[in-house]
Amino acid sequence: MSEWSYVDVWRTVAGKQPLASAIEAGETVYSWREFVDAFESLGTYFHQLGLPRQSTVAAYLYNGPEYLLTFAGTMAAGHVPINTNYRYGHDELAYLFDNADTRIVVFHGTFTDKIEALRHELPNIVSYLHVQDGTGPCPEWATPFTEALATKAAPLPASSPDDLVMMYTGGTTGMPKGVMWRQDDLFVRLNAGGFRKYPEHGDLGDIARMIDEGGPGYALLPACPLMHGTGLFTAIRALAEAGRVVLLPSRKFDAQELAETIEEYDVNAVVIVGDPFARPLLLEIRENPTKYKFTALVAIVSSGAMWSQEIKEGLIELYESVLLVDTFSSSEALGMGSSVSSKRKMTQTASFKLGEMVRVVNEDGQDVTPGTEEIGRLMIGGRNPMGYYKDQAKSDATFQTIGSVRYSVPGDMAKVREDGSIHLLGRGSQCINTAGEKVFPEEVEESLKTHPAVADACVVGTPSDTYGSQVVAAVEFHVGQSASEAELIEHVKSRLASYKAPRAVRIVETIGRAVNGKMDYARHQREAVEWLSSLA
Repeated sequence: MSEWSYVDVWRTVAGKQPLASAIEAGETVYSWREFVDAFESLGTYFHQLGLPRQSTVAAYLYNGPEYLLTFAGTMAAGHVPINTNYRYGHDELAYLFDNADTRIVVFHGTFTDKIEALRHELPNIVSYLHVQDGTGPCPEWATPFTEALATKAAPLPASSPDDLVMMYTGGTTGMPKGVMWRQDDLFVRLNAGGFRKYPEHGDLGDIARMIDEGGPGYALLPACPLMHGTGLFTAIRALAEAGRVVLLPSRKFDAQELAETIEEYDVNAVVIVGDPFARPLLLEIRENPTKYKFTALVAIVSSGAMWSQEIKEGLIELYESVLLVDTFSSSEALGMGSSVSSKRKMTQTASFKLGEMVRVVNEDGQDVTPGTEEIGRLMIGGRNPMGYYKDQAKSDATFQTIGSVRYSVPGDMAKVREDGSIHLLGRGSQCINTAGEKVFPEEVEESLKTHPAVADACVVGTPSDTYGSQVVAAVEFHVGQSASEAELIEHVKSRLASYKAPRAVRIVETIGRAVNGKMDYARHQREAVEWLSSLA
């Protein structure tokens, strides 16, 4: 075998360790044998619907075993799994399901009313599977998920490394786009950052051999939603490495629940989204100094939001042997960079070691000179997505061939330090041009968050007759703390060039990040413009 497909890998793992746990979610546990049996039964149900190969199946689900079973069962049937942001409203859901040419939707019962309101607009969807969550009975137009799982397994189409996995981007800066990954490319790219590495062109025998030599893999707890790439991709990587995935039972992030689950389930690696997850976790641990030993914990991995040095230092102080791995990726560009902080070495905020085949290129197409103030675009070659589903123009803009190498260029900007590491500035699309100077929001946000009163911050640009655009911040304070606008502006000026400091600061009760820790810059910009207008 020279190329990989996930269901064949997971079948091989189950053959070697059938009784080991694959998924643990509260009282629900799937052994590896039960996991494979379940997704093959679900895949049989999907296959027997008679849809063309590579039809699209949407998981409209919170975290739970059903999510991973839907993902695996879809691939076992030869279809394409897609994610669904469960915070979407009617119009966004209708757009997503239509854009993705969705044929099957698996949904938690709590979303029944939303599905009922839009299903008549989507005649191409042939099957709805209802996952019971105690919110009401299965509607007559849907099939109970448990009934589909009870389908007698039958022969399924042979898996192909060319089969797709499609991850829809968040859409906070535009309509969501479906990022198309070949299974083989996704497998190799993810495994390159894993704990148990397989040969790029290996075969199933390599997996069996590694299990014989090393036993079951690690226990991973994705604390972030599986509906986003960080959660899903780390989960399927752990399963591909013969590990077990531990899931939190609650639908909202709870730091106490996370800490207790790490302790109870002997979790080896936790996946979070920067400070929005790490800060409350650290607070929970500090408030209960003798409760959490975390004896099995090896690493905390973060992606998708800033993870400040202050919070890392707090965690390392309590758990000296734990590695803090800050990764920099997107759905379109996996493995752009990473940093590892430990007791021996603490990495600065937003500092990353470049991944393999990653470049930082200036406007002239030349590599940025290390140790200068020059800013460049990050791009990564090698295994990359095929493009965006049904959007050739966006695909051409993001996936560019330079010389003989095809690169993914998602729009992130950075400087290169003398040692070759990068200082990540942020997404170019969010860059604020003020009086001819470029300001990257994440850099200013991070500076604001070093003020002891600030819990979170969001920085946007608003129209200005004087500057073209002006820097405006929204700030959320820690409970019981505050600071004046002048104090916050001076705090930024003490750390950054004065033109990067906000010209106005809006105090908000909550920044209101998405459940994956991401910032909705478009919403904050609208609110900033309205706020400034009200002051005029």
